[in-house]
Amino acid sequence: MEKLFTPLKVGNITLNNRVVMAPMTRSRARKGDIADELTAEYYAQRASAGLIVTEGAQISVQGQGYLFTPGIYSKGQVKGWSLTTQAVHEKGGKIFLQLWHVGRISHTSLQNNGAAPVSSVAVKAENSHCYALDQNGNPGQVPVSMPQALTIDGIKAIINDYVVAAENAIEAGFDGVEIHAANGYLLEQFINGGLNTRNDEYGGESHSNRIRFTLEVTDAVSKAIGSDKTGIRLAPFGRLFDMHAFDGEEQTWLQLAEELNARSLAYVHLSDQQTLGQQAIPDGFIQKFRAVYQGILIIAGGFDKQLAEKYLQDGCADLIGFGRPYISNPDLVERMKNDWPLTEPDRATFYGGTEVGYTDYPFYSAQLDNQ
Repeated sequence: MEKLFTPLKVGNITLNNRVVMAPMTRSRARKGDIADELTAEYYAQRASAGLIVTEGAQISVQGQGYLFTPGIYSKGQVKGWSLTTQAVHEKGGKIFLQLWHVGRISHTSLQNNGAAPVSSVAVKAENSHCYALDQNGNPGQVPVSMPQALTIDGIKAIINDYVVAAENAIEAGFDGVEIHAANGYLLEQFINGGLNTRNDEYGGESHSNRIRFTLEVTDAVSKAIGSDKTGIRLAPFGRLFDMHAFDGEEQTWLQLAEELNARSLAYVHLSDQQTLGQQAIPDGFIQKFRAVYQGILIIAGGFDKQLAEKYLQDGCADLIGFGRPYISNPDLVERMKNDWPLTEPDRATFYGGTEVGYTDYPFYSAQLDNQ
C-alpha cells in the first residue's frame, strides 16, 4: 500500500498526506518585512500539501541576512502572516512557520546602526554572500561581513527572541513552528566543531557544549508554545556557508538526535544538501539517526514520488519534504497522485520580484480543462 498520500498525526494535528512543502526563501516581503496578500495567495495555492513549512522568517533585525524576507517580531508582521494562515486553513491545509536567525551570514547594511553580525566566534564565512545593500546602496549579492562572537548575555537575548517569535507565530495562527538549525546559519554555527572554538559552556571540543544553544532554544520555544507545536530542522554533515568537517561529526549529530528524542517534539526535519550542490548525507547515517530519534522524521532533498515512497516504505522517514518542485507546481500532490507531468521552475524568478514566477504557475487540472 502506498504511504505518501496517507494521513499522519503530527503533534496535535492530523496531516492529510505525507507530503511536506519544504521551506524556501522567496524574498517577496513588502516594506517592514511583512508577508502580504501575495504571500497568502502563494501558500494557499499549495495547501494540498500535508504540511507547509514557510520560508524562514527572521526572529529579529539581527537575525536577517537577506533583503525582502519576512519577519515575525513586529505587530505588523504578525498581522501580515495571519493572512497566510487564514488562507491556508480555509483550504484545509496545515502550516508551520520557520524561525530563522542567520548569524554570520549577514551584512552590516542589514543590521541596526550598521553593527557587525553575530556568530559563535569572530570568524568570517569565506566565499559566502548574502542579499543586502552594496556600497552604492543598491540591493544585490554582497560578501558577508565579519561577525562578532556572541557573549553569554547575547545568547540569552537571542533565546528570548526565539520565544517571542514563536509566540507571535501562534498569535498569527500557525499550527506550529520549525526552528531553523540547518544550512550554515546561527545554530549550526554553534553545532559545527570546525568553526566553534569557544572556550565556554557553548563551545569547544565538547559535543554537549556545542549543541547546548540549540537545545536551550528548543526547550524555551517548547515551554512557550508546547513541544507538540515545535519542530526543528538540521543539516547533518552540511557544508553550506563555509561549514567544514570536524572530528566527532557523526557523534555530534547522533547525540543531538538522542537529546531531541527525549523532548517529544512535533518532528525533526533533516535537510540533505545534495540538490544545493553540496555533499549528500553519508550512506547509512539516516538509519543511525532513525535508530536514536524515534519521533516523527521529515527528510528533504532531491526527492521525487518514487524515492519518497521508498523512504517511507523502508521506514527511513515519516514525511518527505519537496522544495523546488513546489515553486512551479502548486498542485504537486495532485500531480504526483495522478502521475501528471511537472512544470520546471524559472530560476530567474526564485528571489524577489512580483507575482511572476511566484503565484502565476498554473494548476495542471486547469490546463486539462483548457485543452
